[in-house]
Amino acid sequence: MRKKVPTLVITFATTTRAMKMETCCKEAGAPGRMIPVPGEISAGCGLAWSAKPEDRDALEQVMAQNKLEAEGFFEIMF
Repeated sequence: MRKKVPTLVITFATTTRAMKMETCCKEAGAPGRMIPVPGEISAGCGLAWSAKPEDRDALEQVMAQNKLEAEGFFEIMF
């Protein structure tokens, strides 16, 4: 079984915003990847961005530069 580690999960109100996050992060070389929203989190759409908790500042900077709003930031064991 895979060891669970703390993971930052960023959720979005719409699929469009989640897809924009993926595009912006790829263009900026920002860390993380798109995942289905984990069951313990409720979100507006079924997609979320996953990264290490220590990457939060870099991701928030990418989001601010691209005027992208998150629905929520969660740190879970994943």
